[in-house]
Amino acid sequence: MTLDKQVFRDVDAEVRGVLERALAGHDVSVDEAVILCRARGASLHALVAVADTMRRAQVGDDVAYVVNRNINFTNVCTKACRFCAFSRQRKSDEGYFLPTEEIVRRVLQAKAFGATEVCIQAGLAPGVDAHFYVGLVRAIKAAAPDIHVHAFSPEEVKYAATQSGWSFDRVLRELKEAGLGSLPGTSAEVLDDRLRARIAPGRITTAEWIDVITSAHALGLPTTSTLMYGHVETDVERMTHLDLLRSIQRRTGGFTEFVPLSFVHEEAPMTLRQQLPDLRQGPTGNDVIRLYAIARLMLGSTIRNLQVSWVKDGLRQAQWLLACGANDFGGTLINESISTSAGASHGQLQSPAVLRRVIRDTGRTPIERTTRYEVIRRYSADPSPDEAGPLDQIADSEEVFGSYDQLTRDPRFRFRLAVAAV
Repeated sequence: MTLDKQVFRDVDAEVRGVLERALAGHDVSVDEAVILCRARGASLHALVAVADTMRRAQVGDDVAYVVNRNINFTNVCTKACRFCAFSRQRKSDEGYFLPTEEIVRRVLQAKAFGATEVCIQAGLAPGVDAHFYVGLVRAIKAAAPDIHVHAFSPEEVKYAATQSGWSFDRVLRELKEAGLGSLPGTSAEVLDDRLRARIAPGRITTAEWIDVITSAHALGLPTTSTLMYGHVETDVERMTHLDLLRSIQRRTGGFTEFVPLSFVHEEAPMTLRQQLPDLRQGPTGNDVIRLYAIARLMLGSTIRNLQVSWVKDGLRQAQWLLACGANDFGGTLINESISTSAGASHGQLQSPAVLRRVIRDTGRTPIERTTRYEVIRRYSADPSPDEAGPLDQIADSEEVFGSYDQLTRDPRFRFRLAVAAV
């Protein structure tokens, strides 16, 4: 692959060298990626152009999305991560816990609105163990056998194992047998233990995260991969994280996509308490663009799908990121609690019609997909009358599906240890 010489005019010589090597098919090393982190002006424009060119060659012009629902069944957590505004202590008046029958009701409601996936993640509540997680998956699959259950971060797998005295492998095997389809590769933040100790003391270690992820892949359970950035991490730490994900993918092939997650700072405890003097207020717009473009260059030959996060970055920037190497618009979400509680203001639902409109506006082709990136429907360049689905008719998502604030105030779901243990 090559680019017109005009694209490289006025580009920094070091940046140009890295971009030309990437276009020639060479791996971008950590040191070379750090050079790209300094791209500004013409160099940044060239980086974006190269990322878009490589995206087109690797995955074409399709942009996919999945119709899904997030169900964060409890915000009560034994951990107190400094970046997390979602969690509450067990005695908090805002602590909630959804019983299994309510979780199943939400799954069936999502299915009726066209969802093919439910994404289930939550706090680490006292009284919850591996038997609870396995029983929850089994109950969901009994009620909705054809729904894909995408659930439980490596941190939750570790918690289930610790509470039950099981190995990671046993937890994952039992979950798969119950019907778990895949895992979110969250709780990664930045995979560097020195940094993790600063932003989340006591969090799952890098080695444990890798152990859970590779064990899941070995069992045929795919996972996503993530990076939370824009807080106190350095360029070297970001790029080393990407290099680690690339090396895991080359061993296992189990990552379905990479999802960069902008740090939402407004309500984060480490922002409000001024715990870290070098804390940034999330990534800048150019930080986000650079990270996506570099991710395409570093990961695109191994982790082909690069997903935007409209809930973190907003619909407008998410759309622009499709020109910076991204090829996936994530999910409809329906409910969103974790980013919203941290201060994100982009809503909790984007309808399929909105996602298709945004994708079409870039000149690309909308695709509805499954969690495993199988095509459900490929849409034409122009909208047609038969496209509208039940989720496209929702005028007020909170009125229909509820919200995080409503959950924290609902007396029916107030956290009680006895409820969590059921």
